[in-house]
Amino acid sequence: MSASAIHLVRHGEVHNPTGVLYGRIEGFGLSELGTRMAGAAATSLADRPITRLVASPLQRTQESAAPWSERFGLDIATDERVIEPWNKFEGTRVRFGPAMFAKPELWQWVRNPLQPSWGEPYVQIADRMLAAISDAYDSVDDGEVVIVSHQLPIWMVHRRLSGDRLYHDPRRRRCSLSSITTLEKRGDRFVETSYSDPAAGLAQGAVDEGAV
Repeated sequence: MSASAIHLVRHGEVHNPTGVLYGRIEGFGLSELGTRMAGAAATSLADRPITRLVASPLQRTQESAAPWSERFGLDIATDERVIEPWNKFEGTRVRFGPAMFAKPELWQWVRNPLQPSWGEPYVQIADRMLAAISDAYDSVDDGEVVIVSHQLPIWMVHRRLSGDRLYHDPRRRRCSLSSITTLEKRGDRFVETSYSDPAAGLAQGAVDEGAV
């Protein structure tokens, strides 16, 4: 037997008053609003048979997993493979877009946006995420698994499963704070079956910046 569904959950709003790209930098936890957003996500699946809980090792994902742990009585299993990608712009306020190409000092980092040259390759992100998902799927005898991760890793899974090229415009990702992307296995491959935004009612006051 194995899991009947995998839920990829993004963390809630992060306390980031200076608006930096926080990446894997330590010390970026949830804001008070982010804690409520994480709780809303867990509440939205309260009637589902969640039997395993996995999270990235970063503070914001561990804190976002806490409401799931409390509601379903599960320990948080940490998996390094679902962590935020590394990025050369960590700690800065650089924003991705055409303006980057107007700054000669950045050219060495933005020379290949298809890879991308400024951070962890998209292919590598998708591969490690799907390996973690596959292991999580096989780790239970029944029920459903929640994996609390980050925007770009979840978006890479979506694009890989959809057959889309991994290169994309970061400003157009469909992966809101505390959103849930649900997968099921059909035959020998995973498919995306739904996307929900249970914290949408809180998002009007949220600041979503700092993800790589």
